[in-house]
Formats: sequence, C-alpha cells, structure tokens
Amino acid sequence: MAKRERVMRMSVELPLWRAVSGYRVLTALYAIAIFVHQWGDYQRPLIGVGYLAVLVVWTLATLPRVSSAQSCTKRFLGADLTLALAGILLTTVADPDHGDGPTLPTIWTAGPVLAFALKGGWRWAAFASSLVAVANIVQRETPSRDTVHNVLLVWVASIAIGYVVEVARASERTLARALEIEAATRERERLARDIHDSVLQVLAMVQRRGTAIGGEAAELGRLAGEQEVALRTLVAGGLTPASRASEDASQGALVREVDEPDGPDGADGAAATGPCDLRTLLAPYAGARVTLSEPGAPVLLGPAAARELTAAVSAALDNVKSHAGTDAQAWILVEDWPDEIIVTVRDDGPGIPEGRLAQAEGEGRLGVALSIRGRLRDIGGTAELISVPGQGTEVELKVPRGKAS
Repeated sequence: MAKRERVMRMSVELPLWRAVSGYRVLTALYAIAIFVHQWGDYQRPLIGVGYLAVLVVWTLATLPRVSSAQSCTKRFLGADLTLALAGILLTTVADPDHGDGPTLPTIWTAGPVLAFALKGGWRWAAFASSLVAVANIVQRETPSRDTVHNVLLVWVASIAIGYVVEVARASERTLARALEIEAATRERERLARDIHDSVLQVLAMVQRRGTAIGGEAAELGRLAGEQEVALRTLVAGGLTPASRASEDASQGALVREVDEPDGPDGADGAAATGPCDLRTLLAPYAGARVTLSEPGAPVLLGPAAARELTAAVSAALDNVKSHAGTDAQAWILVEDWPDEIIVTVRDDGPGIPEGRLAQAEGEGRLGVALSIRGRLRDIGGTAELISVPGQGTEVELKVPRGKAS
C-alpha cells in the first residue's frame, strides 16, 4: 500500500510574532530604566510609577495574545494601542516641562504598531502609526526635528513591515497550494499506474480476443474497447479525439497474459516486509524468450523499491510483447554496483519510431510515462529508454543505493 503524503503548512509569521513578544518585554524594561535614570526630572513621578507598573503587568499578562494572529484580536489591539497613547499623553502630566525627552513608554509604543502590522498588513500599520504620530505631536506641542524624524521613521517602517507580511502570507498560500497539487498529482499518478497495470490491460485483452472470436464475444470486445478508451482518457486527464480513440480500441495496448507469474504485488510477494532479493523477484519472468542475467550474490532492496522496480521491469516486458511481438527475444541484466542498482531490459524488436512515445502519451497511452518512469521517480531512481528503429529497444532502470535499501 502506498504511503499517503501529508502537506505540511509552514508559518512564516510565527518567528515575527515571537520577535514582537520579545520586543515588548525588553522595551518595557527599557522604559523602566529610562524612568529611573530621569527620576529627579519628573515633577509628579508617582504618575510615572503607576503607569509603568500597569505597563509591565499588561506586557507580561498579554504575552499569549501576541503569539499568533489568531490570538491577537481586534479588541486586544485596540486596548494595547490605547495604553501606548495614554502613556505618551501622561508624560506631559507627569512632567509639564518634559520637553523633547523620552515619553513614559519610550520605544514600547512601536510594539502595538508592529502587532497591527502583523495582524492586518500595511493598512492597519498605517492607521496605528498615524495615531502614535498624532499623540507625539500633541504631547510635544512644538515638535522638534528629531521628533518628526522619529515619527516618520516609525510610520514608514511599520507600513513596510505590514506590506512584507502581506506578501509573505500570499507566498505561504501559494506554496501550500503547490504542495497540495503536487501531493494530489503523485497520488493520481500512482492510481493511474495501478489502473494501467490491471484494468486497462484486461479491457484491452477482452477487446482483442472478443474481436478474434466473433459473434456475441465481438460485441463484448467492442464495449470493452470503448471502456478502455474512456478510462485511458480519464487517466491521462485530457480528451482523446474520436478518430484516435477508435484506433486505440482496435489496436489494444500492453496486454499482460493472465497466466503470467505474479510480481511482488501478487500472492507470492505481498507478505514481504524486510529486504528483498531482486533476483528472486525477477526470476519468474525468465523463460524461453526472456534471458535473465544476475550477480551471484543477493541484490537486496527495501520492499517498496523492490516492488516498484520489479513492476517497472514487468511493464517493460509487456512493451516487448506488445510492440516487438511474441517471438521477440528479451534480456534482463541486473547489476549491483556500490552506489546504485541497475536493471536493463533489452529486446531485439524493430525499435520505437522517433516521436512515438510523445505521441502515445498525448493519446493517453501512459505505459512508459507512468508504469516505468513514474515508478522509478517515486523511489528516487531514473529510467532511460534508448531505441533505434531496426535495432531493438533498451530500458535502463537505475536506483541509487541510498534509495534502494
């Protein structure tokens, strides 16, 4: 049974929320340090003490709120920004002659603005930073150049961060969708291979033999041929022209004889759970027309790799039988190298005309694309087909040693 692929959604926002949480704690401590350093400059220091006490408690108590976009609600953002604005305006109450010195919350006020940016993007960031700018200008009455510079810096930086967050979210959604499509495509190809190796070949055999027998069997064969064409179209994911469908139904494709030995998916190989000897799995395919050459020592593979590699060899032999004829001679060569395992299937048939594989794939005949190349790709290997008209066909299947164990 094939393993189900799970699409893991990655969060690009989580590190940013963690950074905001750390920033709030550090800047709250920084605000306390600045206040203690300038204690003697305040005419009403108890106002500052009360405000900073509330600020520290609020910062620590609301850390879970700034852990993700889901927990950071609009109501919390409003209260957080209100606390920051109140601290800016209370600075004048605590010290009417404060001038251009730092406000009670100092740079802690950037924390709520950043939270707005992460939650709602650049528009929310512009709204929050604008309110902070207005509060600073009101508190200063006659703002200096440094005040205007700091206000503009926070405003521009917060909008830029909000825009980056929006782009990151869009990229995350695109990546998640691409991973879902890839997983669905791989599962679809796996199902298509199974259908190709079983249902399609049975339908093609019924169509061919029914036509040969004639009578009522011919009608049954015709219906089987129609169903084969429809199923091939569904597997290929496209529409097959009517004229080409008739040609496919009359020709049939890649028929496996019912008395052919089972591969590793059959009754003899279903129970394999440990390393499998590839020689044992390929031995049933040897016969009068198929010569098997193998190493003297066991060629061990993992069950999944053995199953897929043997099925690919079986599909290659089906192609020999279908396209080169039942009298064609085939050779299977197994090579066990230190870094990879190579299985070569060669025949002495007429070869494949140039462009025929691409044409067959466009017609929905996906034997090579799915049953051979698709299987090798799924286990980390490669499949190369070499065919020269009049000189036979050679299929070379390679599985890296790290993938085969």
